[in-house]
Amino acid sequence: MILVMETENPMVHRTGVRIHPTADVSDRAVVGAGTSIWNQAQVREGACIGQECILGKDVYVDSGVQVGDNVKIQNGSQLFHGVTVESGVFIGPGVILTNDKRPRAINPDGTLQSDADWQVGPIRIGYGASLGARVVVLPDVTVGRFAMVGAGAVVTRDVPNHALVIGSPARIVGYVCKCGVKLKHSEGGKYSCPACGSANQIENGEGER
Repeated sequence: MILVMETENPMVHRTGVRIHPTADVSDRAVVGAGTSIWNQAQVREGACIGQECILGKDVYVDSGVQVGDNVKIQNGSQLFHGVTVESGVFIGPGVILTNDKRPRAINPDGTLQSDADWQVGPIRIGYGASLGARVVVLPDVTVGRFAMVGAGAVVTRDVPNHALVIGSPARIVGYVCKCGVKLKHSEGGKYSCPACGSANQIENGEGER
């Protein structure tokens, strides 16, 4: 069963949102119209989810996380504080977007760390990018527009626009079209898509902007 929640409170924005009864969505989160949030998902305070998104079972969206429109987040993925996901992004099952390069439970004196004892390492996932199942993205990383990260990859540094990366640590093995098919390279830095026929200019390994 899906609940359709409506409210007159403009700070909550629940009109037309479909939220499963077992999901935990903070009253201080903003959720755009047409978005669906499924079983046991959690969206914390200060998070902002755009319109027409899908959050699968057991998805965790931490406080302050920003998610654009038309984003699909598959079952069991975890987006921690400091993450920004632009519109049109696909996040496969079990993806983890982290935020701490030097995680510790305690300080050198043995006291439990608090929010004041560590610095957030932000992550940005660019427009139209795709992250395969079980991808891990480390802090202070940007994944470029329409980039594709293969299943199980560990992303330790920035990924250029349209780049296809795999492995641990993730490395570039080619470039992909907006339609998701690997591009064919030709002279002069030009690439073409064997599926849709689109021509792409890849400059200095940064892809189309």
